[in-house]
Amino acid sequence: MAHLLEARDLVKVFPGIRAVDGISFSVERGRCFGLLGPNGAGKTTTMEMLEGISRPASGEILYEGRELDRAYREDIGIQFQSTALQDFQTVRESLHMFASLYRRTAAIGELITLCNLEEILDQDTRQLSGGQRQRLLLAIALVNDPRLVFMDEPTTGLDPQARRNFWGLIETVLQRGKTVVLTTHYMEEAQRLCDDIVIVDHGRVIARGRPGELVQAHFPAVVVRLPASVWPAGQPLPANSELRNGYIEMFTGEAPPLLEQLKRSGANLNELKVETPNLEDLFLKLTGHGLRN
Repeated sequence: MAHLLEARDLVKVFPGIRAVDGISFSVERGRCFGLLGPNGAGKTTTMEMLEGISRPASGEILYEGRELDRAYREDIGIQFQSTALQDFQTVRESLHMFASLYRRTAAIGELITLCNLEEILDQDTRQLSGGQRQRLLLAIALVNDPRLVFMDEPTTGLDPQARRNFWGLIETVLQRGKTVVLTTHYMEEAQRLCDDIVIVDHGRVIARGRPGELVQAHFPAVVVRLPASVWPAGQPLPANSELRNGYIEMFTGEAPPLLEQLKRSGANLNELKVETPNLEDLFLKLTGHGLRN
C-alpha cells in the first residue's frame, strides 16, 4: 500500500531545547495512524510540522511523494485540540462560514448527518456541550472534503459516553476512505482506532508498528494484578513483578503456575485480576511511570 504522508528525519529546535530530534515515519492511505507520547515528548510539535503550521529546522515532509504546497493545505482537515468559534453564531452558520473559505467543499447536509448535528443546528455555539462542540469541530475539519484528517486529542475532557460516541464517528470517517492522523493520551482509544502507531519520547521515535504486535513483542501473554496491601509482610515479590499505583503487577506466559505460587504465599487473592497486557502497559514500560508536566 503506497504511503500518503512521510516524515523524514524531522528536527525542530527552540531556544534551549531540541523538541524533535530526527523523527521519521510514514502514514498509509485509508488508515488511522496514532502519534503517541507523554507530555513534552515532541508530538504536538511534530503534528504542527505535518499540518504545515511550522517548518522543520531540517528533514522533510512528503505528501504523495512531493513537498508540502498550497494544494496540500487544501487537501487536509485539522481538528485542533482547542479551536475558538465565532461568538453569536449558530452551528449552521459556523459550518457555512468555514465552508466559504474553501474552493472545494463537502455536502453540508452529509456532514450534518455524519456528525449528528441535526438537533443543534440553530443552537448558539457558546451553548454547546463538550461532546456537541467536538462533533461540530469534526464537521468543520471535514468541510473541505479532505483526504487526510489530523485530530489532536479530540476526546480530551469528554465523558465516557461522549468519547465512545466520538470513536464511532472516527471509524465512520475511516470507512469513507479518509486517512486519519491522531494524537491521544487515551491508550484504549489508540488501541481501538489506530492501525499503526509511533510512540515518541524526548523528541525521538522509541517504538513503531501495529498496536497488538507491539504489545506482544514486549510482554508475555498474561498480566496478573494484586493489591499491594494484601501481600504478606516480609514475603519477597514474585519474579518479573513490579509495584505500580498500589498494585503488584506480574507478567507471565502461563497463569496457572503463577497462581499456585500466589496461593502458597498466603496472600488474599479475592481481588486478584488476570488480564491481557495492553497498549497502556506498553506505553508506561517505554516512557516510564513518572509524572510529566
